[in-house]
Amino acid sequence: MRHFSLDQIKEEDSFFRRNLINCLSGYKSLNLIGTKNTKGISNLAPFSQVFHIGASPPLVGILFRPHTVKRDTLENILETGFFTLNHVTPEFFKEAHWTAADWEQSEFEATGLQEEYKEDFSAPFVLGSPVQLGCSLVETQTLKINQTVLLIGGIDHIFLDEKGLRPDGSLDLNALETVTVSGLDEYHVGRKLARLTYAKSGKFPEEI
Repeated sequence: MRHFSLDQIKEEDSFFRRNLINCLSGYKSLNLIGTKNTKGISNLAPFSQVFHIGASPPLVGILFRPHTVKRDTLENILETGFFTLNHVTPEFFKEAHWTAADWEQSEFEATGLQEEYKEDFSAPFVLGSPVQLGCSLVETQTLKINQTVLLIGGIDHIFLDEKGLRPDGSLDLNALETVTVSGLDEYHVGRKLARLTYAKSGKFPEEI
């Protein structure tokens, strides 16, 4: 097994180091974040740093790179207070990746993905996404360690393809074909191993 000390990590080429560190956390969720600025121009960008904060009230967290250059997604959310989260499927994962390019026009228009509007929500959803969340800005914090911005959003609307919704409220991501990402550019479709019973001491977990 190869070992990297902190000093060795720092000495590595920046490209190698970036790829290595980005892969260490394993598979990550993949969401397209849809926003619109105050001029009415829509924006779409892929994010792998989206995570659960709490269920009551329903909250999600998103990490943004330091706000030292123009960050359209972050700036649109700060301006308007609203954004959407959209799962990606194999049918449009390449277009989702393409939205990360430096476009002059809306990423929807540039990549062929279609905007969808629901419930008078101002930010655009991605047509065809099986899981769509309409979210509002709750708070932001800038982390002292590296100036990364933590944004916390409240979940105001949930739209789900019913084939992936189980009776207990959990989601069958295999049925939804939700795409995940590792590192910066490698995409995967999850393969279910099993659902297990609630963990209790003295009783080995069973498949359910």
